Amino acid sequence: MALRLYDTLTRQVRDFEPREAGRASIYLCGLTVQSGPHIGHLRSGVSYDVLRRWLVHSGYEVTFVRNITDIDDKVLAKALDQGRPFWSIAYENEVLLGASYRALNVLPPTYEPRATATIPEMHELIAMLIERGHAYVAPDGSGDVYFSVQSYPDYGQLSRQKPGEMEPATDGPERAKKDPRDFALWKGVKATEPQDAYWPSPWGRGRPGWHIECSAMTYRFLGPEFDIHGGGTDLVFPHHENEMTQSRAVGHPFARFWVHNGMLDLGAEKMSKSLGNVVDVAAVRERGIRPVELRYYMLAAHYRARIEFSWGALEEAASGYQRIEGFILRATEAAGVTAPTVVCAEFAEAMDDDLNTSAALAALHEVVREGNTALAGGEVDKARGALGSARAMLGLLGLDPFDPAFASGDDRGLRETVDALVVLALQQRTAARERKDWAAADAVRDQLKQAGVVVEDTPHGPRWTIARL
Repeated sequence: MALRLYDTLTRQVRDFEPREAGRASIYLCGLTVQSGPHIGHLRSGVSYDVLRRWLVHSGYEVTFVRNITDIDDKVLAKALDQGRPFWSIAYENEVLLGASYRALNVLPPTYEPRATATIPEMHELIAMLIERGHAYVAPDGSGDVYFSVQSYPDYGQLSRQKPGEMEPATDGPERAKKDPRDFALWKGVKATEPQDAYWPSPWGRGRPGWHIECSAMTYRFLGPEFDIHGGGTDLVFPHHENEMTQSRAVGHPFARFWVHNGMLDLGAEKMSKSLGNVVDVAAVRERGIRPVELRYYMLAAHYRARIEFSWGALEEAASGYQRIEGFILRATEAAGVTAPTVVCAEFAEAMDDDLNTSAALAALHEVVREGNTALAGGEVDKARGALGSARAMLGLLGLDPFDPAFASGDDRGLRETVDALVVLALQQRTAARERKDWAAADAVRDQLKQAGVVVEDTPHGPRWTIARL
């Protein structure tokens, strides 16, 4: 079965057909780095990371581009508030974003361009739009350049909106526009903005509008046509609508598929820093939930589904992952370290069906159930088979407990230190049991439990895990 994806533009699930046989190209609209990322921001990174992994597994050579929007109204507003250069704020938050992606085992992209690195390509595209009658320089001398919505009959195609029913674009003064819906391609210098945020252009010093940035970055790194354009549903309009419009207006076919992930909301409100309801990776860790469990939580729902966040749901997902992890550890003890093998047919069918990770995880749990039954019955070979299959599926979801991404850097150093201390305590417990000092042995176990370490006696010796707080 070939991979089928839901295309926002056509509003249907259709077979994925790349522009070039054996190769797939993905462009994911990255984040505007005016502040550190919350888990709602990170959902898109996790979703398209899984899409990329599945495409590679399916035999494609994948070029994956995820941009950084480092110049934008929001970044400049923060620069003014904090009295800092805009680029220092953008870079500081870009570093935080990278750390969050690594914590969640999101693979680095093939390319990760910053918007400010493609100013020449923006100038080229804007000049082409002006030449073709799709854009104009504002007549008020501001140096602004706008796209003319009326010049493009198909405007509104992606978002299924009629131009006459659209609200005015808010990225420039209406007095400078021919039509209130026209959107900014280039913004002239303003005395109220940081003066280090401007570049020379044929239309005077200025900075890019939001939408032209992504058109320029896709053009530079993927060419005039590529396979998949991804992002959250909140970007369909106006951002992706305007991207598609301006790119096609210069004659670029642009994206063959438009794929959008659902929002991860906190209660009834969209997760937002302005609302003060932000939950980031650090906050999740403070609740005793590991990044791998957060990733599992995000993948437990279909990528297009909206997730209503709650701590209870996240903790329930963490328990679900721990059941899988428990089998992996027990089976490894019984059967030895087993490399990933093949995924089960139900898992593959689910992944090919519009990347249905919810159904794929259900198939994984069934394999784990069968593996646990085999372990209980002493069927080591059968357990080994389940272990290899489970690890293959977990790897494609970025959830393998043995993945070095979940035991790297500071986390690995901390784990090694804790492991040494727990081993020492367990040796003392073993010595107490050997001399039949049951009270002392129980005291060690209870003290470890109070410290958040759960000890389980197995035929292969004591095994310990960190209990969730």
